[in-house]
Amino acid sequence: MKRTIQPTIQEKNDKAIELMQKLDIYKPYIQGFKDENKVCFFEMFGGYWVFQEPEIEKKMREIENDYNCTVYAITHEFTEFGELWDFLIVTNYPEEWDGLLHDIQHHEHIAFAYVWNKSDDWCSEFGSITVQSFGGGIRRVA
Repeated sequence: MKRTIQPTIQEKNDKAIELMQKLDIYKPYIQGFKDENKVCFFEMFGGYWVFQEPEIEKKMREIENDYNCTVYAITHEFTEFGELWDFLIVTNYPEEWDGLLHDIQHHEHIAFAYVWNKSDDWCSEFGSITVQSFGGGIRRVA
């Protein structure tokens, strides 16, 4: 089995910036990530810096440390099965990077994420979600 060379933090950050640009995220949010490693979370397209929510920032750092990934954006929503925080990530495996984000139609994308079900942690998992871009923000639609 061929061993993959692990990407540097900068390489993962560069990929994250590329994905944020594809999602058409508000340029100052991308610049904040690039310059200061600031991550935004989005509620109904509105963006907020994650450091404004210490519990979510802590969870984000846990995910990054436990899975050696980079979180580049987060969505938040309430569903019939719980309060969800969707952490869009760049994995530690460059061979997976082409599959992290796919355009499915105008302003809709399938993104790879870690979904934290805050209401029922046992139901948290990695997977693909559908996000919609609008006005520099994103929201999960499926």
